[in-house]
Amino acid sequence: MPRKARLDAPGTLHHVIIRGIEKRNIVNNQYDRKDFVERLGDLATETETAIYAWALLNNHAHILLRSSDAGLSHFMRRLLTGFAINYNLRHKRHGHLFQNRYKSIICEEDAYFRELIRYIHLNPLRANLVKDIAELEQYLWSGHSVLIGKKKNDWQECNYALKFFGRQKKKAINAYKEYVKKGIDEGRRPELVGGGLVRSMGGWSQVKSMRSIDAREMFDARILGGGDFVERIINDASINVKYQFNESERTRNVEKYIATVCKKENLTIQELKSGSRRQYVPRTRTLIAKHIVKNYGVTLADAARHLGVSTSAVSKMLNK
Repeated sequence: MPRKARLDAPGTLHHVIIRGIEKRNIVNNQYDRKDFVERLGDLATETETAIYAWALLNNHAHILLRSSDAGLSHFMRRLLTGFAINYNLRHKRHGHLFQNRYKSIICEEDAYFRELIRYIHLNPLRANLVKDIAELEQYLWSGHSVLIGKKKNDWQECNYALKFFGRQKKKAINAYKEYVKKGIDEGRRPELVGGGLVRSMGGWSQVKSMRSIDAREMFDARILGGGDFVERIINDASINVKYQFNESERTRNVEKYIATVCKKENLTIQELKSGSRRQYVPRTRTLIAKHIVKNYGVTLADAARHLGVSTSAVSKMLNK
């Protein structure tokens, strides 16, 4: 059966799982671990990819990230290729280091963000790399110690992650630590990385309940979320496929759309790009940004150029 295409758009939340080929190690020593983590951090900073949780183990790694304008595939290709080349040189080996295809799962944020952070950060404990929660808090090769303030990584998005546990930072850290402790006895949580239907419904018990009443739920093995979320992601992806223009055609269509909207809103294109805060102008920019990114496959950087604003401003518009 052919593999399904990856689903991605700027701002998409992904749980990425990287495994060594034939379950072999991807790191053998501290030099390997440091190289991997430094590459992850440098790339996150360079591409403005948000990293919320991560754990590096001996033969695999987990990363919870939000893709940026650069895209998930570009980010992962640079991370894995650069690391593999250095690893092979250090260990005088040849051939593939990673499984041919890393696993990426689009995640429904409201329902699963907290659980995924906990699941990922408990991996070193489940893999017996640390013996207890106290050792996990000192473990250098995951984001847990960073999130609780034991060590610092400027590239890890701690503030955003902690907002899911409380408004005040100190209280949020304590709430997060308690939440992690409660998850120790929950085991490996296969529904967070397993089959699409089980994942979409939150476990086998939910699937069985729906089967007993002959209910149906949309699911996809590439997506972690409820049926409505899965259906929206699939529909969005289908719409994007319809708009696979070459660069010049895309530019013409985007410019035509912007001109049409400006005429309807009684704005000039110069005013749209001027940074004006006049009534309706910010709302019109947001409307245009969402439409051209979603329907024309325009990158955040290109959308920013069309609108005369910064890339970060476009990102904020899309998150409204």
